[in-house]
Amino acid sequence: MKDLFSSASDRYAKYRPTYPDALYAFIRSQLTHHDRAWDCATGNGQVARQLADDFDDIQATDISAAQIAEAYQHPHIHYSLQPAEHTTFPDQHFDLITVGQAIHWFHFDRFYAEVNRTLKVNGLLAVIGYGLHSVSSRIDPIIHHFYHEVIGPYWDPERKYLDEKYESIPFPFKEVSTPYFECSFTWTLARFLGYIRTWSAVKKFIDQNGHDPVDDLNKALEGLWGTEQKITFPIFLRLGRKIL
Repeated sequence: MKDLFSSASDRYAKYRPTYPDALYAFIRSQLTHHDRAWDCATGNGQVARQLADDFDDIQATDISAAQIAEAYQHPHIHYSLQPAEHTTFPDQHFDLITVGQAIHWFHFDRFYAEVNRTLKVNGLLAVIGYGLHSVSSRIDPIIHHFYHEVIGPYWDPERKYLDEKYESIPFPFKEVSTPYFECSFTWTLARFLGYIRTWSAVKKFIDQNGHDPVDDLNKALEGLWGTEQKITFPIFLRLGRKIL
């Protein structure tokens, strides 16, 4: 698993979007038990905190100490530094395993072996992600140009799995059909650009070129954005049960 998010982890906690309540409600509706959950690659604990009132024991792991240092604290959430592909958890331990916006960084075969080892019979794996947002017909072409042309060469190859809505990842589980989800926010331009600066490709562009490409994006958008804009993210969910 790659660690691309230890730097500026406070910015990641502040600016990344959250998932809609309807998504968590759907996952809960598919569970047979609510005893123990594992939020893998927890980052700042965004998903774990949404599960905290439903599970008495949530194990939240990440390979970034900097991310965990910024994580949400709750008595039911227990954080530890562990890679997704090899943990210290017991066999058949969890009712639910969640991965939010991270599975594309994993070694699939080794992670799925760990899922099958630690997940209870009929337990669920929930793989969650979000795609490129939309704002308006005038703003979206500017964002698409920035995403594909300006920083496009700086995305890691694994980014393709998000562009493909996780539909192309291997998924060796009994899949549960899921509805469409999206989430919308009303953001200032400064808030939006803060989010863009959390992108790994932006960080890589800055490292290799010595200047911030978001400054030029700011200039292109400041006359169009106004005070606030509604921004909408498509949310995708792969949900599967452990195969016996």
